[in-house]
Amino acid sequence: MENPRECALDVLIKVDKKEELSHIAISNVLEKYQFSEKRDRAFFTRLVEGTLERQITIDYVADQFSKTKIRKCKPLIRALLRMGIYQILYMDQVPDSAACNEAVKLAKKRGFSRLSGFVNGVLRNISRKKETISYPKKDKNLVTYLSVTYSIPEWIIKFFMKTYDDETVEKIIESYLEDKKTTLCCLMSKGGKDVIRKELEEENVTVEDGELIENAVKISDYDFLYRLRAFREGKCYVQDESSMLCAKLAGAKEGQFVMDLCSAPGGKSLYTADQIKGSGQVLSRDLTEYKTDLIEDNIERMGFTNMEAEVFDATILDEEHIEAADVVIADVPCSGLGIMGKKNDIKYHISEDGMKDLVKLQREILTNAVQYVKHGGTLIYSTCTINPEENEKNMQWIINNFDYEAVDITEELPKNLKIETAKDGYIQLLPGVHPCDGFFIAKLRRK
Repeated sequence: MENPRECALDVLIKVDKKEELSHIAISNVLEKYQFSEKRDRAFFTRLVEGTLERQITIDYVADQFSKTKIRKCKPLIRALLRMGIYQILYMDQVPDSAACNEAVKLAKKRGFSRLSGFVNGVLRNISRKKETISYPKKDKNLVTYLSVTYSIPEWIIKFFMKTYDDETVEKIIESYLEDKKTTLCCLMSKGGKDVIRKELEEENVTVEDGELIENAVKISDYDFLYRLRAFREGKCYVQDESSMLCAKLAGAKEGQFVMDLCSAPGGKSLYTADQIKGSGQVLSRDLTEYKTDLIEDNIERMGFTNMEAEVFDATILDEEHIEAADVVIADVPCSGLGIMGKKNDIKYHISEDGMKDLVKLQREILTNAVQYVKHGGTLIYSTCTINPEENEKNMQWIINNFDYEAVDITEELPKNLKIETAKDGYIQLLPGVHPCDGFFIAKLRRK
């Protein structure tokens, strides 16, 4: 990697201009430089993800030290300031002088010599006075305090406060900033968790058991997933425990036909194909070829013969499959408020109006999904968000408008997960409260 800071600068500019989502942009750079120094790759990843994660806090600090508000700066200068401030405030191993000097060099290299003095002045001033930066006080204005402390837009905090008490809201948004280990699902058909865990540990990976699902592990201290033999050989794949639980609750049996409607990259389909032990069939669909290619890659790596990927628009009714499926999983496009700790772009891109539009889209998909299930079959409705309009209200809408009833899932939950609403057929998992992403799962039976 020629210059990890310059690579980070390019990604931050792309994300700021909304040209690319951060996880895709980061992944593209890491793939390009997969054989570079591990240290450079780790520095690049942390710098991009950290700067985006802390952007609201960083901008709050920048605006105290710069005559030109950061929103008014040119995109390149804004990105340089943000990543410089991130290094000064949050990367103890980086000397402040290096953060300042490298930002100045990049400003000059990219044709902004006349603004390099401005960049230098702001960053050096913050470096000198970082112990005296003033932040909002919790007792003066709780929403502003939470927004700046945890770098979450104020409207999202107010939105959460409509449903949860202040303490729960703080737990949720605090969890978005916690370091995330990578969660893997170990395939039972490839030896199961104990065998796969041993292989990972032989490659000096730190492995911990998952907390909700028997075949889940959490890994850290590795460089690149594709370098791990167990991953390359299709014995495991990346999936959060909330998503595994969703597939587990679907309860597919050997020989059954399962449809997964919006499935990329295919985690729930893979879990199901493994669960039904090579029998039956899992039809794993998504809207674009780009998405189904991700599913195909996973199918090929796992070597599953009872799963296929197909490009299909879930808002269009597929008459061929009416009343054909034993199980339908509808994990629909949603606002993603439950996974903001993993996808930093979400908090800057989503809006209340956008969430209302999503409810319309979700109901379009559900109007078709309910028709694919056989009588007596199962519909799983899930999202990775924390929005009652997209979650409980959509579930109730299905029950009110179609021949479905809620299924009590209390006995199907992991023993360490006690959620009162399980008896009513659904659970809302919350990051910071439960050991997984924010996720909504409802289980319904067609009458």
